[in-house]
Amino acid sequence: MQASLIVDGKHELGECPLWCERTQSLYWTDIHASTLWNYRPANQHTRSWPMPERLSVFALTTDSNRLLLGLASRLAFFDLDSGEMTPICDVEADLPSTRLNDGRCDRQGRFVFGTLNEDAGRAPIASFYRLNADLSLQRLPLPGVAISNSICFSLDGTQMYYCDTLDNQIMCCDYDPVSGAVGASRLFVDLQDATGSPDGSIIDSQGYLWNAQWGGARVVRYAPDGMLDRIVAVPVTQVSCAAFGGADLATLYVTTAHEGMDTAARAEEATAGGLFAVQLDGIRGLPEVRFAT
Repeated sequence: MQASLIVDGKHELGECPLWCERTQSLYWTDIHASTLWNYRPANQHTRSWPMPERLSVFALTTDSNRLLLGLASRLAFFDLDSGEMTPICDVEADLPSTRLNDGRCDRQGRFVFGTLNEDAGRAPIASFYRLNADLSLQRLPLPGVAISNSICFSLDGTQMYYCDTLDNQIMCCDYDPVSGAVGASRLFVDLQDATGSPDGSIIDSQGYLWNAQWGGARVVRYAPDGMLDRIVAVPVTQVSCAAFGGADLATLYVTTAHEGMDTAARAEEATAGGLFAVQLDGIRGLPEVRFAT
């Protein structure tokens, strides 16, 4: 099974695809271009919004015209119609080498996200956080990371998945869906011998985890016990994240990147940075949880 090119965006770092079932369209970001994108498969129309700084991650909200943005240095609400930005709070203002990275709402609609350290040494000084419905920000009691990724939640909300991409392991921890308390962590999948490293993850309607593997040219589906179930090939190397979309949530959309590629590599992978998709057989996703405001 292989994904095909849908939008030849040539994004340096395409990330965070999210399907909006209300508008039947897909949002994603080109992080380094500080641009939010939208694609409507019904008419193949694309639209973009410039951002005041790099847009690392975002979430849908209960207001269809409003997104919760995770910009490089801060959280904010964004009105898609007016373009108005409403600040919420700065994040890690005391750590100039970090920026926001991966994130997703838990089953109760609280936004859980992580940061990454852009310093060349990649010291694990980044962290995981949760933005609650009252807009209070909490640091989660998880180990420091260099590059946070793979944040998603089990169907019942009692397990949180996450990783430090540099460790090549996807972890899982107990997560109280009511209080949000974080419990004991354990290994979910070890990718030490894999071609790629773990990037963004999502959960399907059967509770299986799909992980985009940076450098591996693939998205991999894992069973709830961590066993490899299937692989979707992507014709470019740097695969960043995936999302379920379409009217029946049976289309797997995949974002990619050409970050750090030299001229020769770009020539070999001309569609790197594009948006890809594949129709799945017998597998469905779930509507994306919206931030509870």
